[in-house]
Amino acid sequence: MGLIDSHAHLTDPGLYGQVEAVLQRCVQSGVERVITIGTDAADAGRAIGLAERFPDQISASVGFHPHEADNVSADDIARMGEHLEHPAVVALGEIGLDYHYDLADRSRQREIFGRQLRLAADRDLPLVIHCREAFEDAVPILLDHGMRDSRVVFHCFTGTMAEAERLAAYGWWISFTGVVTFRTSTPLQAIARRYPSNKLVVETDSPYLSPVPVRGRRPNEPANVVHIARFLADLREIPFETLVEQTTRNTVDFFRLPPRKNQHSSTPPPF
Repeated sequence: MGLIDSHAHLTDPGLYGQVEAVLQRCVQSGVERVITIGTDAADAGRAIGLAERFPDQISASVGFHPHEADNVSADDIARMGEHLEHPAVVALGEIGLDYHYDLADRSRQREIFGRQLRLAADRDLPLVIHCREAFEDAVPILLDHGMRDSRVVFHCFTGTMAEAERLAAYGWWISFTGVVTFRTSTPLQAIARRYPSNKLVVETDSPYLSPVPVRGRRPNEPANVVHIARFLADLREIPFETLVEQTTRNTVDFFRLPPRKNQHSSTPPPF
């Protein structure tokens, strides 16, 4: 069983033009699948296009990133609903709230977040949540839309222990990026050590957040999820193979990923 990068942006210009080489490096590192994220209607189309080209290695998740909220029209919402019907689309997201950069009006972010949650309600799709400095608004919105004990993952989680405990109580997943490998991430490492094993997934958020030992390398890419998995295995004091099996099974269950038609050798190499 190989690793899955549960969240990457393969449509980013730094990766899109070399996607075949990126996927080959995935194979070499034991990464068997990538969930690529579309962050607006046009980007969603590109993400779906990649999933169509490489159905055995790429699936798509699509939605309006909170940074895009000011620019989203009713027609855009309808178009995103059409994208969600595509068989290569396995989730809605990343959607949510971002109060750190405030690139869109906060009330508008909440409105677009809610409208997208209503799109999900009729389709039984899991949700990939972007939540930055907005926890106290994002969680009630999710609960008000009936998402408790549903397939919800807080991607690139960097919150507090108290926030993580609330997410676990609601039956939601947490995804860790390369941030957890940083020397300054001791509080996050304490969360990663304790979070329920059946709700734990890994991601690169490529092309961002390259993990140790390749921190600072740009662009980050999905093959590097192996470094995050090895770090978490050491942190949780379990064999690397066990961590791979747990996170891959969790990711398959969360996204309800289809079985692979063509199997590659997917055992990560030693480092």
